[in-house]
Amino acid sequence: MSKAILYDATMCIGCKQCESACAQQNSLPYNDSVAAEPVQSAHKWTVVLTKDDKFMRRLCMHCEKPACASACPVGALHKTKPGPVVYDVWKCIGCRYCMVACPFSQPKYEWGSLNPRVRKCIMCPDRLAAGKQTACAEICPTGATKFGDRDDLLREARERIRQNPGTYLDRIYGYNEVGGTSVLILSSQKVEDYGYPASAKIGDTPLPEYTGRVMERVPDFIPVWTLVLGGIYWISHRREEVAAAEAEEEQAKKTQNGGAR
Repeated sequence: MSKAILYDATMCIGCKQCESACAQQNSLPYNDSVAAEPVQSAHKWTVVLTKDDKFMRRLCMHCEKPACASACPVGALHKTKPGPVVYDVWKCIGCRYCMVACPFSQPKYEWGSLNPRVRKCIMCPDRLAAGKQTACAEICPTGATKFGDRDDLLREARERIRQNPGTYLDRIYGYNEVGGTSVLILSSQKVEDYGYPASAKIGDTPLPEYTGRVMERVPDFIPVWTLVLGGIYWISHRREEVAAAEAEEEQAKKTQNGGAR
């Protein structure tokens, strides 16, 4: 049975212990300066955001049928049976198509490294193989981040909503989005307010299926180069969107650092 994470934003106290545990588990730097960074990056795979005294956590959603893995031409990213979407640095060729494909903008690139890698949350596959929880779930002092079987967590999430209708939005983010994800979110506020894409925008169809559907409807007489050029245009446009998003993240860091002074 596939494993998953249930994050309940109403139980989060913003302690950021999940950030620290993630960094320790993955040998990432973590200090007061990194803790103050309000965005995800190649060295900060999860972030706890604050708005109106409420909290929201951002991390890789580990899609049931991940677009990043589908877009990777060499299989550097793949979905494992237990749930995590993992990354093989030895296969990666640095094409960054995964960054273009991900609807949640999760893969980050080590632009400043001489030997750059794609970096993102990998849901502690070594810990899972040893029968342990993810590091973030194990350390969470309030149970806001919970690890377990996906079906069990879905039942629990539905029960929480049923018993506390005034506490939660009637919605489990990740249940159907892009075909379902291995990270599920409960909240009293819209997740879109914290940078998650709207369900209406990304839909409930796994993104890798769109490629097959399009190709099935392409008449044989359409020149191959039309498809190739169209694909290049789409990728270039999407790369511009990714670059713009990264520029916003970098500006947010500068603003945060400037405020810290």
